[in-house]
Amino acid sequence: MTGNNRSNALFGSSNGQTYAPSAEKPEKVCGPGEFAIAAVALEHGHIYGQCQGLVEAGATIKWVYDPDPAKVEAFRKVFPGAQAAPSEETVFADDEVRLVAAAAIPSDRGPLGVRAMRAGKHYFTDKAPFTDLAQLEEARRAAAETGNKYMVYYSERLHVESAVYAGKLVRDGAIGRVVQVLGTGPHRLGTGRPDWFFQKSRYGGILCDIGSHQIEQFLFFAGCKDARVLHSKVANYRNPGHPELEDFGDATLVGDNGATNYFRVDWLTPDGLGTWGDGRTFILGTDGYIELRKYIDIARSGSGNHVYLVNHEGEAHFDVSGKIGYPFFGELILDCLNGTENAMTQEHAFKAAELCLIAQRDAVRVG
Repeated sequence: MTGNNRSNALFGSSNGQTYAPSAEKPEKVCGPGEFAIAAVALEHGHIYGQCQGLVEAGATIKWVYDPDPAKVEAFRKVFPGAQAAPSEETVFADDEVRLVAAAAIPSDRGPLGVRAMRAGKHYFTDKAPFTDLAQLEEARRAAAETGNKYMVYYSERLHVESAVYAGKLVRDGAIGRVVQVLGTGPHRLGTGRPDWFFQKSRYGGILCDIGSHQIEQFLFFAGCKDARVLHSKVANYRNPGHPELEDFGDATLVGDNGATNYFRVDWLTPDGLGTWGDGRTFILGTDGYIELRKYIDIARSGSGNHVYLVNHEGEAHFDVSGKIGYPFFGELILDCLNGTENAMTQEHAFKAAELCLIAQRDAVRVG
């Protein structure tokens, strides 16, 4: 951690994000076997990050299920204590399992979550949690009727130490009242993507998918309960061979407290970048601003988790890799055990999903 003024003393305190970032000094909130979970629907690699975070916080993976045996065996190499379940029903029928973590094809995530909640389980899904508003409303009904949680792995805030630290700075009043959040979420398309990735009905569109990170961050950092989507756009600029893919999207929102948001997401990261995407977040307050260079500090450092703070006291740079950890996962376990909402409220998780679906539905096609 470096800085040139007393902001360091005021705020104190893994390398760039991967599918399974690991906390250097994780804190367990429960003992072995006290919080059993299962992993199902291993379609996206984010399932490893979801489960790694929960295991580091004390969860025990009892079961893993996917119709593809190869995915199950790959998962069990990382989490050898997980038993291979013969079916989804086996997982749902096990009363010891408190939570089901899943990274299904996006269009399947909502229905799977409803089944899990109605089977008596809390549900923790990869983003995007839904691909249409009807799925969201059904999940809202199921959560209200069962009392079980439908939580979402908004990893670009929850599993990135610079974003966790920025939340602390905002809470501590480092930049005053937040009035704007500006986010960029570029991604590298790469090769070997499954067929569903290019089918709009299955992945939901770019604003529904990776845009969900950006809207969730805006609501969190700006302290909004609700927001309006003022304008949104999508395009396919570089992938004519996949006409249903959107490789660019942006949107502008205004929160119920007057804070504003602009974000851009894309699949246009050039091959020369040293990581999969140069994700940035800028948080403007009435008394200062914060910049997050989440995954790389281009042409200077290959490491991520750089936090830049400017306020009335001066300028500061914090390198927080390995220093902050990921408190969401332990808080989620305790919320499930105690009926609290400290990790994330259900209202917040659903509102972020709703707004990204509205942004996607109303987007102007350009390009």
